[in-house]
This record gives sequence, structure tokens and C-alpha cells, in this order.
Amino acid sequence: MNFARVFVVAALAACLPSVEAQTPSYSILHIELVNATLYVRGFCSPSDNLNSNKLLTTVVGSRAQGWGVADIVSVNGQPVKGNAFEVISAPLITPNAVPGSSGIGDVNAFPSPWDLVFLNLDGTLIGTIHIDGLGGPPRPPGAPKEITASAWTVTGGTGAFFGVHGYFQPVQDSVSGERRTTDCEDPAYRRMNADPGGNKRHPILYLVPVTQPQVITTPNGPAVIHASDGSQVSAAKPAKAGEILTLFASGLGPTRPGVDPGQPFPASPLQVVNSPVEVLVNGNSADVLYAGGYPGAVDGYQVNFRIPDGAGQGQASIQLTSAWIAGPTANIPVQ
Repeated sequence: MNFARVFVVAALAACLPSVEAQTPSYSILHIELVNATLYVRGFCSPSDNLNSNKLLTTVVGSRAQGWGVADIVSVNGQPVKGNAFEVISAPLITPNAVPGSSGIGDVNAFPSPWDLVFLNLDGTLIGTIHIDGLGGPPRPPGAPKEITASAWTVTGGTGAFFGVHGYFQPVQDSVSGERRTTDCEDPAYRRMNADPGGNKRHPILYLVPVTQPQVITTPNGPAVIHASDGSQVSAAKPAKAGEILTLFASGLGPTRPGVDPGQPFPASPLQVVNSPVEVLVNGNSADVLYAGGYPGAVDGYQVNFRIPDGAGQGQASIQLTSAWIAGPTANIPVQ
């Protein structure tokens, strides 16, 4: 079976260009970083020889100017690639300043912008997120419970994360956190010098997107059809566990090879969604067979997926995520 083939009735196709936008809700992304290393500036001059593959044991006390880099290996438990970059541009500011190592101020804070780059496992770019602000101040008022302490500000992004905003908390691993060394060490040996499987950080992203993935709703219910004959899933013709269904959605983000913003998707070549797409059925991950732009639609997509064998009977909730950003649920009958 060609899972990219479109099975759609006219009533569903007519809904694709006229989806009503919903107010985006937030999503929490738990990121796992490994090989996290902070290089503190000011120990070596450009004329010094870098200490290639030798691990330096210089004890770095209070934070000073420097830069950090780490490898992104998963988001919400899903394997992924990429890097996280941090730049510390000034010493710590604190009410209890120590001459020579920190500045005086009313709060504990240090400027430290971050950039996160997310890649699919094949190396293609999903998108980037830029983060500004201060480390050190207390938990922001009104932040979600997952943000437990000082938080940076997500100011925007590219690709799947275009226009996002929110909070960022770069949590250290309690067993093997970020490794700190000096600018004498050659960063080409960062992974070699890291603790095996360690030097981890577990950042948390609270993201509010411009748009979010959502199943399109028609006058007859969610736009979910039986892939076998194109009929809409309904109480009279419910879905079955193990069956392949096709849903129609909006908000899944950029595609490959891609179209200009605001332009309809062509029929050829197929426009595959560039980000990881997940379909949750009653909270359980379904097998996604295809996710791509629907020909002729602007921000309209089709997703082919298989209902999990353990879906049960009755009303089943369907939820889409794209680039780990979750949308609202829709309900369909399952027998």
C-alpha cells in the first residue's frame, strides 16, 4: 500500500484551507544534554599552545566570562541530534559581592544567552531556539510548576520553532554535571575529555508557539477517515484497533523540500513534514506511516497512522505533536 496516497472526500478537502486558529497552549520539552563543557576565558592568550587532548584540572570557582557547548541527544525521550551553546558575558552580580570575583547588585544574576540547534537523526535541521536573559534570579511569577528556579527567556526561533516564546531552565545533572575547564583546552577534544556517558544537563523548555498542531474539525466531527475507503470515522463506522487511518491537520510546520510561507503545497514532489510527528491515541504513541502537506492546501496536512492494538473500545482521544509541541485532543469512536 502506498501510505502517501491521499484518500479524501470533497467535504473534508474543502475544510483544509479554512481552519479556524485556536489560542496556542504551552508545551514542556525535557532535553537531555551530554558532554557539557564550560570553557572559562582568561587563562590562555591566543599565542599559547592549546593543550590538545590533555584534560585540564584547573578548579574554576565563581562563574566568569566563558562559553559552553553540549550535545543534544533526546527531547521528551525521543532520540535526536544537535547542540546547545551558552555564552557567559559578565561576572556574577550578587548582593554579597566579593572584590575581584563578583559585582554588587540587588539580585544574584549573570547574563548568559543560549542557542539550541535541533537536528533529525539524519542530520537535517529541525530548527533553532534563541534564549536571552539572566541566570540567578528567583523562579518567575506565574511560571509552570516544571520551572522550579531561575529561568531564562525564550525570545524566538527558526524552522519548526519560528515565533515561539517562553522560559528555559538549564538544570545540571546531580551526578555528573557540566565539566568546567579553561580556554587552554582544545575544544576539539571535548567529547574525548568528557566523563563516559556523563557531563549531563537536563534543560527544561516551556514553549508557547505561534501555532500548534491540531486535527481539523468538520461539521461531522474530526477529519479522520478510514484509509481503506475514504469514509469518515463516525459512530456508525468506528475505527478498529490495528486499523490504518488518515487524519487532516494544521500547524505541523515546515516540510521537505519545502514551500514559501503562505503558498499551497504542490502535488509533486510530496512535501514531507520536516519535524518529528507523533500521534497519541489515548496517550499511547501510534505508528505514524506518513505526514506531509496536503496538495493545494495552505497549512493543511495529512497524517497516516495505525491505531494501537491496545486502544480499547469507546471514545479515543487523538493528539498530535510536531517538533514536540503538542496540540489539543480530538475524540473518535473505536470498537
